[in-house]
Amino acid sequence: MHIITLTSDWKENDFYVASLKGKLLSACPEAQIIDINHRIKSFNSSHAAYIVRNAYPHFPENTIHIIAVNTEPENGVELLAARKDKHYFLCADNGILGLLGGTEPDEVITLTEHCKEEPDTFIALSVFARIACELSKGTAMKKLGSPAKDYNRQIPLRATIEDLTIIGSVIHIDSYQNAITNISQELFKRVGNGNAFEIYVQSKYNMINRINKQYNETDPGDLLAIFNSSGLMEIAIRNGNAAGLLNLDTNSTIRVEFKEG
Repeated sequence: MHIITLTSDWKENDFYVASLKGKLLSACPEAQIIDINHRIKSFNSSHAAYIVRNAYPHFPENTIHIIAVNTEPENGVELLAARKDKHYFLCADNGILGLLGGTEPDEVITLTEHCKEEPDTFIALSVFARIACELSKGTAMKKLGSPAKDYNRQIPLRATIEDLTIIGSVIHIDSYQNAITNISQELFKRVGNGNAFEIYVQSKYNMINRINKQYNETDPGDLLAIFNSSGLMEIAIRNGNAAGLLNLDTNSTIRVEFKEG
């Protein structure tokens, strides 16, 4: 039994999710279908890639991930199937595959011929569902499309380093309105080398000088920094709304300034 995951920007008040699940269950009833997220910001490939990037490593090998964001047919934009880290990914060539980060895919094929055979605006239903079921039945990728000559290798936004300062950005606002940054715990330890530091959130006014191990180490209503389960720095207000109160959004700046040892 194969697992097929679904990620989209369709929200819950349309028929799209149910239609895709129905098509999958009709074509491959043995598959287990798991929703990752259907509240991706509309047309936001970076948001979709962030969610899938942090979810897929926890799934079993050979899971098939349908990423139905920005899949509308466009001239020059291919549909792709990729094998990466022993998982399968179905998406449009809109940067998502590169934004998943990590190692390069082992194999990437184009699925555009399938779209020409059955033109449709609902690509996930007309193309991705069929390909996902073929993969779940053990069909080799090379039989499902042509090798991709190239694809959009957009990479995730990275934090920069200036002397003893890390300049990062907010890359995601979670459901608790915590701000997830692109400052990794590994980078923080490497640049800081155990020295004292100050974290500035948007401005000098909002400053943090310690890293929590748990949220409850800080009093309710106070600002805190913590490394989340993905190893990324998270800015939060305990029992509060950090993004709303501090006017944080994706691309807001977070600075970490280390003292000289």
